[in-house]
Amino acid sequence: MNTLVDFTSKLIGYFEWVMLFLVIGGGLFLVLYSRFLPYRYFKHAIGVVRGKYDDPNDPGQVSHYQALASAVAATVGLGNISGVAIAIHNGGPGVVFWMWVTAIIGMCIKFYSCSLAIMFRGNDSAGKLQGGPMYYMTKGIKTYGKPLAIFFSIAGLVGVLPAFTTNQLTETLITVVNPDESVVLLGEFQWRLIIGIALVIITSIVIFGGLKKIVKASSAIVPVMVAIYLLAAFFILGTNIDKVLPSFKLIFAEAFNFNTAVQGGLWALILLGIRRAIFSNESGVGNAPMYHGQSKTKEPVQEGLVAMLGPFIDTIIVCTITALIIIVSGVYLESESNGISLTLLAFEKSLYGFGAELLMILVIAFAISTLFTYSYYGTKCLSFLTNVKIGWYYNIIYIVSIIFAAIASLDLVINMIDLAFALMSIPNMIALLYLAPQINQSMKGYFVRLKHGET
Repeated sequence: MNTLVDFTSKLIGYFEWVMLFLVIGGGLFLVLYSRFLPYRYFKHAIGVVRGKYDDPNDPGQVSHYQALASAVAATVGLGNISGVAIAIHNGGPGVVFWMWVTAIIGMCIKFYSCSLAIMFRGNDSAGKLQGGPMYYMTKGIKTYGKPLAIFFSIAGLVGVLPAFTTNQLTETLITVVNPDESVVLLGEFQWRLIIGIALVIITSIVIFGGLKKIVKASSAIVPVMVAIYLLAAFFILGTNIDKVLPSFKLIFAEAFNFNTAVQGGLWALILLGIRRAIFSNESGVGNAPMYHGQSKTKEPVQEGLVAMLGPFIDTIIVCTITALIIIVSGVYLESESNGISLTLLAFEKSLYGFGAELLMILVIAFAISTLFTYSYYGTKCLSFLTNVKIGWYYNIIYIVSIIFAAIASLDLVINMIDLAFALMSIPNMIALLYLAPQINQSMKGYFVRLKHGET
């Protein structure tokens, strides 16, 4: 296990700077190239999600809301609860600021990528309409698109494995339930194995039902779990209202602290914030376009605006709330715990001894919704590399990996996903930058039609 951790750490060191240049540098270029137009139509994006512009005759399989809910179910999960804790544990409160910056840039990246997912849809081997990075690479770039799409899909087979989600859910259950070995005659390893097997059974029931079953489950779970999490969070922050403003001040102050405790100084702090934000909202990675590409719409820009809401919900709202809870509780200064254990301590301290149990229930809901949605990404990647019939077998690989993730170390799991996401972002960002002019042209026409009431 230690050998794998060291090996993956070295590989990340090579690829993360390429990711940094493409996601942040390329993202900033897209923000300026778009002339900030997507941000100015934020209200319109909400109207599209609400179904105001839906046309049942449009091509696609799911509504705007269902596509957003599924994509958000995949991103609003343990990355927001556990990933933020890891970031603050390793880099202090200042890392949150760089997560915000990455999320704002990421909103524009999601706009372009999910617009392209509609603009360049294609048919799979079964003749069904599909959208996603592999399709806008092959149909949009043509000559060099196929190698990029193959590279993306291979990296995606690893990047969408449920390693982090399963690992942190298992950690939560072990921490909260705290099984007594002398009573149940089972050690921690056996408990982790049992949890892994249980998750395999629950996940299998949904993912083998296909896209519509996944979407239906995600659409039902996401609003409820986010609402309960926000209510608990607002109660914690409300009872600590005097500490909220100082916490924001601390985030801004530490964001530019050259004497930060992060090894490597300010640049290491910035890179940590970028990595955790990308891990949380997946901007530039290329996962979300695979769901948004299935939306019932003929307007690429419309779906891009809907997708833009994802990083805002995920990082600007949910991650910020989690960060504030950890900071106001002070547990990041008092404990050596990392990941979900740190967030559990913050909830336990802030909710009068009942926080850990409440968070455990929420974590189960967050984790299961993510487990449902990620399988679709992997199936789509393998289907593109082979065919639809073979692609279905990714579900078997997926559920088997759940057991591995339940017993693996946190460091190995984080390194695997960070590395795969970095590799996925390279071909995806190249494609976005190459095809951006076509989205700008589409955007110009769409907003003119919107102004004249023609959409």
